[in-house]
Amino acid sequence: MRKFLLLPLLAVTAFADITLAPLFSDHVVLQRDKPVPIWGNAEAGEHVEVTFAQETVGSTADANGRWVVVLSPLQASGLGAELVVRGKNEVRLQDVLVGDVWLCSGQSNMEFPVRRADNAAQEIAGANNALIRHFKVARAKSDTPIETMQGVWEVCSPTTVGEFTAVGYFFARDIQPRIAVPVGLINCTWGGTQIECWMSSAALSSEPRFAAVADNWKRMQTEWLPQKAAYDAALAEWQADEAAGKFKNNKAAKPRPAAPPANGPTMAPSSLFNAMINPAVPFSIRGILWYQGESNFYNPGEYGALFTAMIRSWRQHFGQGELPFYWVQLPNFKNGDPFGLTWAVLREEQAKALALPATGQAVAIDIGDANDIHPKNKQEVARRLALIARSQLYGAHVDASGPQFLSALREGNAMRVRFAHAGTGLTARDKPLQSLQIAGADRRFYPAAARIDRDTLIVSTPQVREPVAVRYAWFNAPDANLYNGAGLPAAPFRSDNW
Repeated sequence: MRKFLLLPLLAVTAFADITLAPLFSDHVVLQRDKPVPIWGNAEAGEHVEVTFAQETVGSTADANGRWVVVLSPLQASGLGAELVVRGKNEVRLQDVLVGDVWLCSGQSNMEFPVRRADNAAQEIAGANNALIRHFKVARAKSDTPIETMQGVWEVCSPTTVGEFTAVGYFFARDIQPRIAVPVGLINCTWGGTQIECWMSSAALSSEPRFAAVADNWKRMQTEWLPQKAAYDAALAEWQADEAAGKFKNNKAAKPRPAAPPANGPTMAPSSLFNAMINPAVPFSIRGILWYQGESNFYNPGEYGALFTAMIRSWRQHFGQGELPFYWVQLPNFKNGDPFGLTWAVLREEQAKALALPATGQAVAIDIGDANDIHPKNKQEVARRLALIARSQLYGAHVDASGPQFLSALREGNAMRVRFAHAGTGLTARDKPLQSLQIAGADRRFYPAAARIDRDTLIVSTPQVREPVAVRYAWFNAPDANLYNGAGLPAAPFRSDNW
């Protein structure tokens, strides 16, 4: 009898209540000036109505219980309003704003919280802007696309902002007063992850050369995952022994286990797209901010194709046209060898995505930390991203780019280098120009000096009488000090393809 009574009760409880997707909760920011999809679950066949901003839209849950309504484009509003969902039960969301929503994604430098940034105490104390909201997507991975995620919207305040994405928050803090509308940030990040994890299976099937991604993952499963499991077990044992005080008198008797090096992907391809991006589709957003690439150092030459395919794929999945997509080019970091080239190549690969429309790259070659993969000056990184958004989206007449290489032609025993975005002139900050090299036909590069001639450089060295190629900041951790008159740094470049 108990089972007979219990099972119908469970069925009613499981399927009767209307629920909203987690992105729709108190304090949510809805995207202005676009159709706004709102979705959730209910009992199959149940009629659901959503009321917001004097509009009511209805829908019927499908056989799987999923329902979707689309609100008409909304005007921006910083006045918290109520959104009501009605069916067999009723759900009310409070303090709903309408403004611009930015998806902030990537690995640890986008995940990096405000509490760890430069001047963190001062930044946190001054974070009193209720028109900035933040949704942190809980870490999750899946072998197949899923439809739900975990997280809540938080209002910016000194008690909450410490855990916000620093790049996202400082970006929002810059643009919000200028555009005078609320700004929502969806923080979808996971440190130490590769771009393959953030790409859908469709994107990874879009080009034959991407078959290598699956091959790399199979290799890592065979070579690295068993080592990682053994390390995790050894570390847990070491930590337990340390907590028990076994090393108090002689810690050297048992050193902390060393983590195995990972020279390839450490998570399954598509696993983070499936569990952290797919559940956000088709939430209406203004654009995407991206900071990732450090964990793809092991094969930098393939990054450009993957990155371009990912941008196209995300735009297709969200179904909102050419969504603005802005990213941070990797800063200076020695990665074991300051004069190595892996990060230089990866920066070049990142820049290839600028061929896509509605894209922008914030150059950070001058504000990294050669000894720390997590530089703390996230304020300037965010300001440069904000300049791109202000210039491309918000109608501001501002310089948003530093000098970008156009051409290099030989003039006698020198190379004359021309740039875009150098109309305000070129300048060397603090000291003579650094990190320039030229080479002759033998392809041997030598350090070179440069003279600024208005918006061009004349580069030469006595060691190369007939130069044919020039490079600037073409190392993992160069000393980069070339700027335009707007104070924005030149992007690293090379004129050769050797």
